Formats: sequence, structure tokens, C-alpha cells
Amino acid sequence: MPTIIRAVTRALAAALALAAVVPVARAQDAERAYFSGKTVRLVVGYGPGGGYDAYARMIAPHLSKVLGASVVVENQPGAGGLVALNRIYAAAPDGLTMMIANGTGSALSQLTEQPGVRFDLGQFGYLGTVSASPWIWLVGPNSPIKTPQDAIKLGKKINWAAGGPADGLSDGAAFTCAALNLDCHVVLGYAGSNQAALAVTQGEMDAIYVSDTSANNYVASGQQHVVAAMGRVRSRFFPDAPTIFEAVKLTADQQWLFEFRAKLEDLGRILLVPPNLPPNRLAYLQAAVKATLNEPALVAEGEKSQRYIDYLDAATTRKNAQDVVVDISPEQRKRVQDILAKAR
Repeated sequence: MPTIIRAVTRALAAALALAAVVPVARAQDAERAYFSGKTVRLVVGYGPGGGYDAYARMIAPHLSKVLGASVVVENQPGAGGLVALNRIYAAAPDGLTMMIANGTGSALSQLTEQPGVRFDLGQFGYLGTVSASPWIWLVGPNSPIKTPQDAIKLGKKINWAAGGPADGLSDGAAFTCAALNLDCHVVLGYAGSNQAALAVTQGEMDAIYVSDTSANNYVASGQQHVVAAMGRVRSRFFPDAPTIFEAVKLTADQQWLFEFRAKLEDLGRILLVPPNLPPNRLAYLQAAVKATLNEPALVAEGEKSQRYIDYLDAATTRKNAQDVVVDISPEQRKRVQDILAKAR
């Protein structure tokens, strides 16, 4: 009798498992049929020729094969990507429009309540993170600052070269100075990181805060020296350079500031879709993006051109976004706004 009961139990369990699988398979088949032969717009919030445009055009043909759809890159420049983000936020949630967005800049724009922001980063549908480079603290080749401790003990103002009020260079410098209680002046107006780096090399400025891909160019040519990587992860380009967490014994408050900044940077280049996409379609697109960004041919293509793919799944990407724009107290938000205001 027990043998019969066990057999019946196994059969029932198998039937239930099959019953659970069949609807999922049917849903996937329906979504595959939905995208077949259609055109999907991959929006870039900047003009042709930039880094986001290059990433989009590198990814598009691979994503086309996975989806069985034609993925077309569409440039919608304006207000540092905010115009495109506003449009995506209001677009039809049909899965036929997605965007490769500057997650760090988008979060900063929302946190600082810029007038042009008409989106809530916490409400988008997330497909995953394409890449997120560690950011690096650099100084000129003749600088007395070799380590963060040197800067802390320097006893004079440190001038940081930057472009705009939320361009990565300026806000990263502002966070570093606030966390380490440095006497700093963030100087705006440089037209991009190349000009800002040149000012540091020539001794006009003391320091710069840049992505490791940019830093690699400046250090390789002997123009700059690495002080530290500014997150939890060491740079692939500078494996011997310590992170700020390794280089300095941080208080809990300092750790929070650097952790928050690192989460901003981890947003990096993210793929998102309008809010309220049907769950089955969102899940299908998330799986398609995962398959695309893990494809060996695409990863190799990115390494060859130094447009690295550092894939993070949709759930992690959403959590990173919510950590910095949703799950933050009013007091923490005010503090972040005060720090960023010093970079204007």
C-alpha cells in the first residue's frame, strides 16, 4: 500500500509541475510571436558618435537576432538625455520602445529636482545594466598627493576640474571632498573630461574624478597618477590601486556616503522600458537582454573596442535605482542635495 501511495504522490507532483510549466511556455511562445518581424526602437538620449550611441549600435544587431525583431537605434538628444527619458516614461508600454540611459545622471537629476525632470526612475521597467565602470581619483604626475591620506593631511585647498553640475566629474569630486572633509573647490566649465584632465596635467587644477576607461588613457600616457578607485571594486585597468574602502579607515558615515556614490555609479548604462509593461512581456525582454549581453561574440566585440559589457540583471538594476531615488530618507536626500549644490 505505501508503494502505491508513493507512486500516486510522484505522479501527482509531476502533473502539478507540468501544469505550472505549460502556461509559462505558452506565454513565452506568445511573446516570441508578438516580437517576430516587428521593429523595436532603441533610444539614445544623446547625438550620434558618443559612447551611449556606440554601445547601442554594438548591441542592436545581437538583440535583433535574439528577439527576431528589427532593433533600430534612434537618437533623441536634448538636456543631457532628459528629453528622451521623459518621452520613454510617457510612451506606450508595448515593449517596442526601450532606452539605453545614463542611470547615474538620471538619478542625480531626479535627486536634485531639476525642473526638466518629468519621470520617476523608480517606476520604469528595467531590463538590466549594460556596463558600469568604477570611477577613479586622479592627480597630476607631479602632485604631492599619492594616497588619500596625503590629501587629508595636505592642509590646503584642492582644486578639482569638472564640466557641469552633474557630469560625474563634479558630483564625484563633491562627494569625495564631503566624505573626507577636504578643503576643495570644484571648478566647472571644462568641455569634457579630456580638457579637464589636460588642466590637471598642466598643473592648473589638482585633481579629477573620472571613469576608469577615461582614466586608463590619461595614466597610460603618463599624464596622471591614480590615488584610489572610488567604489568597492578595483578597476580592471588598475588592479594594484586600492579602493577608497581599502585605503582609508572610514567611519560609518563616510562609508554611507561612498556606498551611496558607488550605487549611483553602479547604475551606469542601463536598459529600461516605459512603466506598466505587461509582466509576461517585461519578463520576456529581460530574458532576451540577459541572453544578448552574455553572448560571447558581443562580449568579445566590446572588449576589443574597450566598450566592456558588465551585465547586471534586471532585479539588481532595479534595486540599485530604488536604493538611490526611492529608499532614501528625507534627511539623506537633503544631505545629498547639499553636497551636490557645492558642485554648482
